[in-house]
Amino acid sequence: MTEKMIENNKVGVIGVIVSDFTFSHEVFGEGFYMVDVAVNRLSEQTDIIPLMISERLLDVHQDYKGQTIEAVGQFRSYNRHEGTRNRLVLSIFVREIQMIEEFTDYTKTNQIYLDGYICKEPVYRKTPLGREIADLLVAVNRPYGKSDYIPCIAWGRNARYASSFAIGSRIRIWGRVQSREYTKKVNEEEVERRIAYEVSVSKLEYVEN
Repeated sequence: MTEKMIENNKVGVIGVIVSDFTFSHEVFGEGFYMVDVAVNRLSEQTDIIPLMISERLLDVHQDYKGQTIEAVGQFRSYNRHEGTRNRLVLSIFVREIQMIEEFTDYTKTNQIYLDGYICKEPVYRKTPLGREIADLLVAVNRPYGKSDYIPCIAWGRNARYASSFAIGSRIRIWGRVQSREYTKKVNEEEVERRIAYEVSVSKLEYVEN
């Protein structure tokens, strides 16, 4: 894997493990497992973020709940088939992980950088209170012809700026990974509570091709 490819998608989080490990899949005899981490915001809200971890990085059969970890990797996506539909599933693919005793700099608990391409028309809107928001879907290239599709949300002047981007525009984004609960109507009688993951944009720039 080239260093350039790794550099276009970098994320680091510090948080507390709040779930057991569950098996995800196996590649060439290497098992990958999912675990949830609670990451605090400065606003005292908490994001619950899923990590995908190789069994070669950590003993996935131990109970780490309540322990604080620092994980570094990439924000990745894949399409999961659910009946007749595809659902975009996002998680942090961990490359490095370590247990930490304590930390005090809460400004560095959740940081992400992406260098990718707009692959869907940006959706610009205003909240009932007049706050400007733009939803973006950014394709970030991976080696071997693969790409990750990352939903991003920009605010204020960044939202206004992002609303003018054309499909295919190359952009760089700095921000944080966040979780958001929403409800989805499954049928006439059933409503499901789900969690969406996205990048909250703090800074973005257009890159001339």
